[in-house]
Amino acid sequence: MRAFDRTAATRFPVAVDAALREAGWQPGRWDIRQAEIWADALRAHASPAGHEHTVFPAAVEAWAEFGGLHVAGPGPGRHIAPTPLVVDPMRGLHMARTLIDLGRALEAEVCPLGAETGGAGAVLAIDSEGRVYSIDHTGDWFLGRDVDEALATLITGTRPARLSTGA
Repeated sequence: MRAFDRTAATRFPVAVDAALREAGWQPGRWDIRQAEIWADALRAHASPAGHEHTVFPAAVEAWAEFGGLHVAGPGPGRHIAPTPLVVDPMRGLHMARTLIDLGRALEAEVCPLGAETGGAGAVLAIDSEGRVYSIDHTGDWFLGRDVDEALATLITGTRPARLSTGA
C-alpha cells in the first residue's frame, strides 16, 4: 500500500481527511454488502404505530463508503466543539416517525445515517437528494448539501444551520 501524500489534493479539507483516515476510511472504500444488510433491516422494521423507513440510493451509497466509521474531530472546532460521530443507520432504527415527519417538512424522503456520539447523541439523517441533517432534543439542523460537506461540518466544528419551522 502506498503511503498517503499529504501534499496531494484531497477530496476533503486536510483536518477532515486526517480524521476520516484515522477512523479507517480511505479513497475507494466501499462495503456494499454491509450497506445492503442495513437497507434490509431498515425496510423490515416498522414502529408499533406502523411507521416504516424508506431506503434510497443516496443513503445506501453513504453507508457503503462511510458505514461503520467512528470519527472524532481533531482539536478545537471552528465555531463549536467538533462532534464525534458514527455512521451506522441502525442508530436511527426507532426514529421512523421522526424521520417521516422531517421528510414531510422537507418534501423529501429521509433515512437514518448514523449518530453524533458525544453529548446529546443526535441522530444523523440523509434525504433522497443526499443532504444531511442532525436531529436532537434542541431541533433539526442542516449539516450539508452532501455527506462530504456534512462530515466537514461535524469534524471541523462548523456551526450548522438550524432548520426553520416556517413560523
